[in-house]
Amino acid sequence: MNPVNVLIIDDEEDMRNLVQMYLENSGFHCVHASDGAEGLKKMQEQDFDLVILDIMMPFEDGFAVCSKIRTLSQVPIILLSAKGEEWDKVRGLQLGGDDYIVKPFSPGELVARIHALLRRTSVIKNEEDAITLGKINIDKKGRKVHVEGENVPLTLKEFELLVFLVEHRGQALSREQLLEFVWGMDYHGSLRTVDTHIKTLRMKLGTGDYIQTIWGVGYKFEVPAT
Repeated sequence: MNPVNVLIIDDEEDMRNLVQMYLENSGFHCVHASDGAEGLKKMQEQDFDLVILDIMMPFEDGFAVCSKIRTLSQVPIILLSAKGEEWDKVRGLQLGGDDYIVKPFSPGELVARIHALLRRTSVIKNEEDAITLGKINIDKKGRKVHVEGENVPLTLKEFELLVFLVEHRGQALSREQLLEFVWGMDYHGSLRTVDTHIKTLRMKLGTGDYIQTIWGVGYKFEVPAT
């Protein structure tokens, strides 16, 4: 089995080397980029299984780079930052990040979060079924969603959230359940993260009341009656 190929984008050489040491000791293969432009160039040159992206970089910060990566790929992204405010975490996740780790962090935490993220994404990557519900078609293998035949671009988190809702359609799911499955048990962000992603999903699907709010509980996926 080939090692997991990780792209580390960080302007601090010491941090790049430190992360590389952590990951290579755990069997990963790492490639460096010292800024966003170099990172995007490397992504166009080769395939990566994971991107570790620093937020605080000169010229173009990690938020902007994250948005650009999402135009190229649905590769899982872990954001690193010394800023631990909730707003920064929410912004990073809204822009397409899949996890957010505050510096300083332990090697064990970083490796554990990578393994957890790769486990979650591999469940979707390896699923070969397609689901059609109402006007929505979900290609799990290709990680694509079409509404009335039109492609709807979703971030990885939005796609995982939609798939989980669809696979448990008809069931009222709590915000805690959704947060645990999609973001992982070790995610410490606010439950509002779920609400934000639900709002974006509804907007992108744009047709029918597929995702219903169950007051006092959470959300449920139902195909509207025609």
